[in-house]
Amino acid sequence: MQESMILKTSTSGNEVHSSVLAPVAPLLPRVVLLVAGASLTAASPFLLGFLKDKESSGKTALTVYADKLANGLPTVCDGLTRHVTSTPIVVGERWTEEQCRTETQVAVINVQKQLAKCFKRAPNQMVFDMATSHAWNFGYLKTCNSLAMAAWNQGQWELGCRRLAMSDAGKPVWSYTCSTPPVGPRQCVFIQGLADRRNEEMLNCTEGAK
Repeated sequence: MQESMILKTSTSGNEVHSSVLAPVAPLLPRVVLLVAGASLTAASPFLLGFLKDKESSGKTALTVYADKLANGLPTVCDGLTRHVTSTPIVVGERWTEEQCRTETQVAVINVQKQLAKCFKRAPNQMVFDMATSHAWNFGYLKTCNSLAMAAWNQGQWELGCRRLAMSDAGKPVWSYTCSTPPVGPRQCVFIQGLADRRNEEMLNCTEGAK
């Protein structure tokens, strides 16, 4: 299998260097989605490889675990949760590699079918893939209602890509976990790993938008 080059940022956020990401070949037949008139590959090998790298550090989680960053949400494979699949996910249960690849591909396609409806202008494949990664993290509704989507729908592709990771004031966005305690205001904590992922989405998206 050939490898694709992606751009990654250091944890300091000040340095950009290249890294290698191995695409993941889909098990199911190729699906093409029409996105604002553009024919794009659903669950592309690059996207599946990106999700595997970001969600599982390159090694698919075959045992269901409680994701601490998501308040204990049962999670398996490459970020598969009850929010993206109707298949029961029970902490401690073991899945097969084939089951993970099939279920993840189906779930990604379902997310993309909803996300596709939000684009008023035709994105290219990389913009769509990185928008999908964002939606995989936060749900397609939040991606559809984001400032990134607003920019894309105005034809401002690079601005939209930048907004995946940074506010227009230059501050990190979509890089926090938040909770509301029984007493007191809502609390949000900055997570460097989320910021790193947002930066990679931004950089890949921007390269694709040029």
